[in-house]
Amino acid sequence: MSENGSLRDEDVLEKMSFWDHVSALRSMILKVFGVVIVLSLIFFAIMPDLFDLVILAPCRSDFFLYHLLGKVIPYFAAGAADGSELVVNMINIQLTSQILIHMTTSFWLGIIFSFPFIIYSIWQFVKPALYDNERRGIKKVFLFGNFMFYLGVTVGYCIVFPFSLRFLAGYQVSEMVPNQISLTSYMDNFLMLVFTTGLMFELPLVAMMLSRAGVLTRSFFNKYRRHAIAILMIIAAIITPADPFSMVVLFIPLYCLWELSSFFVKPALKLEDSGDSRAAVEPTQKNN
Repeated sequence: MSENGSLRDEDVLEKMSFWDHVSALRSMILKVFGVVIVLSLIFFAIMPDLFDLVILAPCRSDFFLYHLLGKVIPYFAAGAADGSELVVNMINIQLTSQILIHMTTSFWLGIIFSFPFIIYSIWQFVKPALYDNERRGIKKVFLFGNFMFYLGVTVGYCIVFPFSLRFLAGYQVSEMVPNQISLTSYMDNFLMLVFTTGLMFELPLVAMMLSRAGVLTRSFFNKYRRHAIAILMIIAAIITPADPFSMVVLFIPLYCLWELSSFFVKPALKLEDSGDSRAAVEPTQKNN
């Protein structure tokens, strides 16, 4: 490494052969896999209680969101879309569904809760090949990305999914067709809405990466704000096929993310500034 600390750990990299790199990669994968398995086993052991208290919590009228809304809007006090008691009749129609959902949900929770360790392990593996300035930038990106993802998952679980469930569970095209929701359908929608919202909260991170690559500038957000509002409304309507209130509930954080992304994007370089820069360079080149 150089005196100014701007070079990579070249001494360490030169001493490592190809098989040393393979061995380091294998060691990292085994550690990550071990942590995921341990956490998955823990979640598998506590899954019955976790399933009732957390995953199925939006199915009950005592879910905290319904109580909070009921204090402000009596229309939502009971939880159902029509103001009645929220009742979600769930059934299982496949013989292997319950054991498979038990296992797969435990595994996905293991991955989610070990995600910071996974990112840290990848960081430790690639760190010697990066320059100091790249290390500082990537570290901030990883931390910010983790925070935004978990924030999005929280919003998806606490707001987006309950509103969608509240509407769809009580909607009937005919009173002769009662709703009996299958366990597989419930989990598919639960995972899709929760994790899709988490991914959408990575919008500021994507904007920051595109800005550093020189693809995106702040003027883009000012120029296409009206287009973005229309697109975000469409996205909110697709993710939450529910009543307009639920769509607005999702649209508000999405639009806030759009505006927040502009703060992570560099402003466009003014023409006069670039002209002054060229004018300052030209005399120097002539003198040389």
